[in-house]
Amino acid sequence: MTSLLTATGLGKRYRRTWALKDCSLSIPAGRVVALVGPNGAGKTTLLHLVVGLLTPTAGTVSAFGETGGTAATLARVAFLAQDKPLYDGFTVADMLRFGRHLNPRWDQELGERRLAELEIPLDRKVGKLSGGQQAQVALTVALAKQPDLLVLDEPLANLDPLARHEVMRGLMAAVAETGMTVVLSSHVVSDLENTCDWLVVLNRGRVQVSGDIEELLAEHRLLTGPAELADGVAARVSTVDDSRTDRQATLLARTGAAALSLDPKWTVRGVGLEELVLAYLRRPEAASLPRPVLARA
Repeated sequence: MTSLLTATGLGKRYRRTWALKDCSLSIPAGRVVALVGPNGAGKTTLLHLVVGLLTPTAGTVSAFGETGGTAATLARVAFLAQDKPLYDGFTVADMLRFGRHLNPRWDQELGERRLAELEIPLDRKVGKLSGGQQAQVALTVALAKQPDLLVLDEPLANLDPLARHEVMRGLMAAVAETGMTVVLSSHVVSDLENTCDWLVVLNRGRVQVSGDIEELLAEHRLLTGPAELADGVAARVSTVDDSRTDRQATLLARTGAAALSLDPKWTVRGVGLEELVLAYLRRPEAASLPRPVLARA
């Protein structure tokens, strides 16, 4: 597995407050990464560190095997911030021209073709476009840079459901065509289901979960049964979340591949991505991280 993005002991402190602390992760090349967590978890801070807009207080972050954000590295990275920074007084054509002057790998034909397919006029002022159209223009500028790593910070914020769907569909089409790596942050997990294949959960400034989504879902099960038997079941599995009433208990457990042998009164089923994320967010002390790999001498 080739790592495109690596963080080791990464941290960022603002005065006495750590926005991000002891962050270590490794993201393989060619993945579409869902970076999720509640507001204030450190998602934007992490992404700003990745693209070189912030300097770490502790630790390191590297992309393409290089630390420090060299010009050659940054030319391979595109970043779209949550506020989709565009110039309202520019026409759409002006935005493409602006991008062409700033980016050595710029593909003008790609930008014009994509906007034509979206029926966004090049002579229209950016400030006169709808929110969904502005998001598509911002994404087009990022894609026309021809990045190997595309970093998106809450790109669907403040968009209506149809616009959210159209933006995600366009993004996935670009990923399928280019094979780029994408890191996409959101606190709305439903936006990321069926599109992302790698999950990173940030909680209270720390990485809580990191891994392949299919493998994570396969390793976890939702167990439901009588409350009076819950202690015995919980003692046999690695419990992430434990919810009980007087009569019933529901445990989300990391069971591994081994089949569970439970009392027939218990039911076992798989979990969805949103269930998994919410369970971990409710239990900040729980974690699901890759095991360290020892390098051979």
